[in-house]
Amino acid sequence: MTRLTVLGATGSIGRSVAKVLMAHPGRFQVEALAGGRDVAALAQMARTLQARFAAIADPDAGPELASALAGTGIASGAGPSAVLEAAARETDMVVSAIVGVAGLAPSVAALGAGRRMALANKECLVAAGRFFMDEAGRKGTELLPMDSEHNAIFQALSAAPASAVERMTLTASGGPFRNRSREEMRHATRQDALKHPNWSMGDKITIDSATLMNKGLELIEAHHLFAVPAQKLDAVVHPESVIHGLVSFTDGAVVAGMAMPDMCVPIAHCLAYPDRLPLPARRLDLVELGRLTFEAVDEERFPAFALARMAMEAGGSAPTVLNAANEIAVAAFLQGRLGFYGISDVVAGTLEGMNVATAPASVEEALAVDAEARRMASGLLLSVSA
Repeated sequence: MTRLTVLGATGSIGRSVAKVLMAHPGRFQVEALAGGRDVAALAQMARTLQARFAAIADPDAGPELASALAGTGIASGAGPSAVLEAAARETDMVVSAIVGVAGLAPSVAALGAGRRMALANKECLVAAGRFFMDEAGRKGTELLPMDSEHNAIFQALSAAPASAVERMTLTASGGPFRNRSREEMRHATRQDALKHPNWSMGDKITIDSATLMNKGLELIEAHHLFAVPAQKLDAVVHPESVIHGLVSFTDGAVVAGMAMPDMCVPIAHCLAYPDRLPLPARRLDLVELGRLTFEAVDEERFPAFALARMAMEAGGSAPTVLNAANEIAVAAFLQGRLGFYGISDVVAGTLEGMNVATAPASVEEALAVDAEARRMASGLLLSVSA
């Protein structure tokens, strides 16, 4: 039986993890669950999965969580220290699925000899990629990519040694605005941007998919995760979301990772690796599908993607700044305080205004850069039109 801890248990990834676990009773023992503010969801999940410990990030929610778990024998805690406690508990595998840079410190706390980490928090690698990969290596943690694109690349890499890789390509659905003009996108509302055609995700990542910032962040993630130079990474728009990633090799062969768009597929792959868990997922039928289509990314209509590529190529703390400014700008857009293209304007202005020469060498340094970038981005909100 595999002992498992889930950080970000009440988010979209965490809920999908729970679906896979419930489909395979007796295969996993849930050691700990950590959630953000949804006490009811966390308590229900802890009961259902028979977790040993539950932590809520909201420090004021401790009494409510303890009350909800009364009589179950499940220990609980509240606040950042409780989340770190959940991350550090003895276990075999940790799913890192806390959204945003808030997941960095718990994910680093979860690194440890002899354990695996299924990584669904891309900000660990965007905000502190070099440090995080070095720390994982130093502590002996095996990293498994849980994002569908990186999981597809990971599986494709089994076809040949890393030295034979010529190029890695991530695919993007194109989001809700794939066929919209720049003028239409300029006037896009929150409701428009949250209508993703293929995936059901949280609000922040759905907006990132609408701007294609998410695909840029995933390029940075792949750069660190697979130790691939920036010039060997690219992305294409693939609206069917059936091919999730491709690896091109030096002999001209290309291996693609394919599946219907369902996060339970890469989740199950990580949880049981190198075994395969049977899933009732929808099967890929190429005849029924009929065709697969591909388009180049239009960086004029999607400037956020171009900014992410530039940050990846610049290195240093540019990706850290990019991520922090984007979180501020996306939050403002969701609140109706910023227009759609205001997101990339704020990110660009923040990158231009900060010194990004040095990469963070610790969690503390990454969070310090993040805080400074957030302050600058927040100030820029006042000068960018809503």
